[in-house]
Amino acid sequence: MKKIFFLILITLSLNIFGQTDPFDIVIEPININGLGGLQSFAFGQDNGKWLLVGGRLDGLHRRQPWASFDIAGHNNQLIVVDPVAMQKWSAPLSSLPTSIQEQLSSTNMNFHQEGDYLYIIGGYGYSATIGDHTTFPYLTAIKVSDVINAIINNSSFVNYIRQITDTEFQVTGGRLRKINNIYHLLAGQEFLGVYNPMNNPTFTQEYTNQIRRFILNDDGINITINHLSPFTDVANLHRRDYNAEPQILPNGEEGITMFSGVFQQTADLPFLNSVTIDSNNYNVDNNFQQFYNHYHCAVVPLYSASNNKMHTVFFGGIAQYYDNSGLLVQDNNVPFVKTIARVTRDSMGVMAEYKLPIEMPAYLGAGSEFIPNENISHYNNGVLKLDEIVEDSVLIGYIFGGINSSDKNIFWINDGSQSTANNQIFKVYLTNQNLSNSTHELNNQSIGSLHLVVYPNPNNGVLRIEYQLKDTKNVRLKIFDIKGRIIENMVLNNQVLGKNIYQQAIEDSVINGVFFITIETPYEKCTQKIIIKK
Repeated sequence: MKKIFFLILITLSLNIFGQTDPFDIVIEPININGLGGLQSFAFGQDNGKWLLVGGRLDGLHRRQPWASFDIAGHNNQLIVVDPVAMQKWSAPLSSLPTSIQEQLSSTNMNFHQEGDYLYIIGGYGYSATIGDHTTFPYLTAIKVSDVINAIINNSSFVNYIRQITDTEFQVTGGRLRKINNIYHLLAGQEFLGVYNPMNNPTFTQEYTNQIRRFILNDDGINITINHLSPFTDVANLHRRDYNAEPQILPNGEEGITMFSGVFQQTADLPFLNSVTIDSNNYNVDNNFQQFYNHYHCAVVPLYSASNNKMHTVFFGGIAQYYDNSGLLVQDNNVPFVKTIARVTRDSMGVMAEYKLPIEMPAYLGAGSEFIPNENISHYNNGVLKLDEIVEDSVLIGYIFGGINSSDKNIFWINDGSQSTANNQIFKVYLTNQNLSNSTHELNNQSIGSLHLVVYPNPNNGVLRIEYQLKDTKNVRLKIFDIKGRIIENMVLNNQVLGKNIYQQAIEDSVINGVFFITIETPYEKCTQKIIIKK
């Protein structure tokens, strides 16, 4: 069974992180009568109204193949929401061609709105055409304004939706973003067959390990695709079900950052590093580690041009770590969390993670979306212009949908009753930090370079200790018990640049209990709490 343990990190913080909190966030729940729950959907918007496409009507997917991603949970309607007038409308997909119906009722599609067109790629769901679950090899274009008006007026929208087939688009769980005129289909997977987490032969799964780039030309009738050379990286782009957000980079240009995601090739755990893409290439940032908000959740990107700082705020979801009274808790079951956190990139490109003083009101956020207020000033890629938000409190957008879980860890007991698709809407306000006494807590571990890992935990007395060094150094290793009694105190000489692995057996006289492992260099010190069970 995977275990939970505490991590405590003591890190020398640089002065650049001793900044004033740039803003505060307030969320306010509202409900619209008749609006059901939805998670892992696509959306577009026009004139303040939302168009919701696909996704699931139920909560966390079940393990049993007969129950997982079943047809009853498919969203086979297009839904229109007016969050100001508090109204909703819907229309079935049944008037559309079969291939469009099947794709637009799928989940975890990759989507991007460009002007009035919502482009949807891939997605996973049941296809009656082939009699099985599949990842769809389609790109579908939806003219958002006309479809919204047609649904409200109970008229046909068939002529406003077009589809092309392209096997390069047979991807689910990735993200579709755009830099200037180039679309980027970021990571994801091709999943064929019925889901079964025990890996019985009911499915095939292949990660793309790529950033697929293309130029899309659309004259309103014909869609043509010009595929460009992809970026391929088996080690770092092996990701799905994560957050990839538009950014303004330190040089002022548009970019994208891929935050976290699952799963590492060497462990069924999230990535902690990030990948940033610009107009020419991509860069893996191993100097920063994100500990909160690992799976896809509602996210809002904001940029301050005056400070040249990029802020990305994450709302709840699922993560390997969460905070408990100031201690960072690691749970390798990767539970639902309530954490609201931001990652800030400074003018030098250095990133750090902060936990906000508020949380989601329940285990919410996974598979939800942030739908921005169109009236807020923003860059061409959708990043909000923070410097132009000058009022004391401004509605910057809404969070809708996602999974509402009854507890942190429900996967192995999930019979369908432990979670639901959330139908709650949250207004998201950006407030002037000067009006608040709250503090955004810097997660020191996010900016540390040691990247200390001690495992397994609980431990039978033989420790495997991993850490990173910026150059060749002597390293001090200390092991002490909860009363402060030193069990081990040694210097590891000439430890090399990069990853170091050291194995240490605890002496037989040491009884079971809580112990602390400290690694110390001239520039940094980390301490991790472990449990010994012999």
